[in-house]
Amino acid sequence: MAKSSREAISMASTSPSSLSPPKVPMELHVSNRQKLLKSLRQHLSNSSRPHHGFVLLQGGEEQTRYCTDHIELFRQESYFAYLFGVREPGFYGAIDIATGKSILFAPRLPANYAVWLGEIKPVSYFQERYMVSMVYYTDEIVQLLVDQYKGSGKPLLFLLHGLNTDSNNFSKPAEFKGIENFERDLTTLHPVLTECRVCKSDLELALIQIANNISSEAHVEVMRKTKAGMKEYQLESMFLHHTYMYGGCRHCSYTCICATGENSAVLHYGHAAAPNDRILEDGDMALLDMGAEYSFYGSDITCTFPVNGKFTSDQSLIYNAVLDAHNAVIAAMKPGVSWVDMHKLAEKIILESLEKGNILVGNLDDMMVERVGAVFMPHGLGHLLGIDTHDPGGYPKVFVTNLSAYRFFSLW
Repeated sequence: MAKSSREAISMASTSPSSLSPPKVPMELHVSNRQKLLKSLRQHLSNSSRPHHGFVLLQGGEEQTRYCTDHIELFRQESYFAYLFGVREPGFYGAIDIATGKSILFAPRLPANYAVWLGEIKPVSYFQERYMVSMVYYTDEIVQLLVDQYKGSGKPLLFLLHGLNTDSNNFSKPAEFKGIENFERDLTTLHPVLTECRVCKSDLELALIQIANNISSEAHVEVMRKTKAGMKEYQLESMFLHHTYMYGGCRHCSYTCICATGENSAVLHYGHAAAPNDRILEDGDMALLDMGAEYSFYGSDITCTFPVNGKFTSDQSLIYNAVLDAHNAVIAAMKPGVSWVDMHKLAEKIILESLEKGNILVGNLDDMMVERVGAVFMPHGLGHLLGIDTHDPGGYPKVFVTNLSAYRFFSLW
């Protein structure tokens, strides 16, 4: 990548918000493709398999609201976004394992698209914009891949199919007319590509930093303007305005949680049945969990503060218990430290604080054995972050088994 592009994105990740958010270099997604290619080739070599075939992913499709003609705001499928950075719906993407060439397949749009939705871009536009080796139309997938394949027999497709253990949903393997002309591998790609998403490059970290910076600014702006008598959704509105106006963040990483009073005890408050609509009262605590998304990469920030700006003694006790646990984990973290041990440390610090404040009575070791801490922290210590709020979604089966043994209710 050109030095100027690196410097621009690096500077933007540490500078204040502006009305001109930085342009994201497509080299980021080129690098992601190269990372996958290297990992997949290594996996095939370890399995004594030839470096033949194509990685083939199907991008996301626009969705209408039920049976209406209202089209919901499109956001690209995350694995496809990771590899290709394509904003538009209806695309397919392929990587030739033998040559390393990357190929996009664009939908062939009807002429009246230009009247309603704007200019119909030529394939050369997508080749230049997304820095791929070649671009064809989706109705040319079969012929192009057959022509490009250098192996024997039917061309082999490595399709994305695997379980997200957070949602228990499976990723969708690509489908297209004529797929019966190909051999299909549904098991190899998902674990390799998912592992590639775990460790972020410097450019990915810079984008996450941008999303976090603008989200942090927005949280501070909301805190400054919060007062009794407001509605929770007004806090959400201020956050959304700031991140979009000054950060160019059209999407959020997840549904905003603007919880006050007793709503703060509901982990995923803010959904349609609990829509951030309570009136803030003097003496309430506010718990705001909101994060903006910038160029597919997200943030996740939770902060808690008294609506009137002043803690009561009980509120201060709880707040500082959590803060002490947070600081203890940060101080103890280093390579080789167990995630589960850090969760136990957080629980222990919180229980100690509650015992000192006479909220709990009993032996601390006994409380730890009986998992009393799970009553106050019924979720995991944290999660990875990236293109998805839980990025990549889920954990390997062995890790999930170890977590289950410690009786996590969920990973938050």
